[in-house]
Amino acid sequence: MTDPAALRPRLPSPLHEVSDDRFARHGVRLLLKRDDLIHPELVGNKWRKLAPNLEAAAGRTVVTFGGAYSNHLRATAAAGRLLGLPTVGVVRGDELADRPLNPSLARCAADGMRLHFVDRSSYRRKTDPETLAAVLRAAGAEDAYVVPEGGSNAAAVRGCRALGEELTGHADVVAVACGTGGTLAGLAAGLAPGTRALGVPVLRGGFLGDEVRALQTAAFGGPRGDWRLDDRFHFGGYARTGPALDAFAEDFGSRHGLPVERLYVAKLLYGLVVLAEEGSFARGTRLAAVVTGAPFDG
Repeated sequence: MTDPAALRPRLPSPLHEVSDDRFARHGVRLLLKRDDLIHPELVGNKWRKLAPNLEAAAGRTVVTFGGAYSNHLRATAAAGRLLGLPTVGVVRGDELADRPLNPSLARCAADGMRLHFVDRSSYRRKTDPETLAAVLRAAGAEDAYVVPEGGSNAAAVRGCRALGEELTGHADVVAVACGTGGTLAGLAAGLAPGTRALGVPVLRGGFLGDEVRALQTAAFGGPRGDWRLDDRFHFGGYARTGPALDAFAEDFGSRHGLPVERLYVAKLLYGLVVLAEEGSFARGTRLAAVVTGAPFDG
């Protein structure tokens, strides 16, 4: 069985308004778009990005890429198990090959993903055709369907367009945490005119704008939608958090009964609180925050 519909997503995902004085005192209504409830294993934007790629794979082995704690690797491995589809995860860092698997990679292996570790230099060059071909040869997956790191490609962006369409008429600004930019690229394309998209990158570097534009061009032939990025809330880079962010996430979770994922969702919500305090949203704004993931329980 290789039909992504077999994954039985909960779509459209729920949209709930929550009462939070940090927004209410500025006249801003906060809504949570609960993409974390789409599927228990392909959580949030992972389902939206993977489903069209799994359909395109048409039963072939799927190869994808990620670090040792990659949400994307776990989601791909889970999809492979659910669909009876072979998966290979190319993992950054060949030094990890002789170490015990961490809980994230152990989950991938338990779901049937074959792990192939590569040195960090080769991993950085993985989009180079010659390097990619060499990696696939070494992994014994030369005929596989390749999904890029984070799952962001033209098919994924088109899949994420439905997220924007689901929010039509419900929000004035839609905010999402960004890793590779695919969700923002599709979200912005699906929003109705007059609705803005805001991306909060979780990595340092200031490169994401070019990536989003390139993804929209690949998916739709050119730019789509009204979107911008705010690069201030990465907390030092990917997978970096710290006591202040942990405390914020615990507090937000206790206020609203929402387990807050740290690497993406907490940074997004923290940034939105700061932006509300700065007066970045006009009074009366309906602000929707996309909850793209859930904490990994190990």
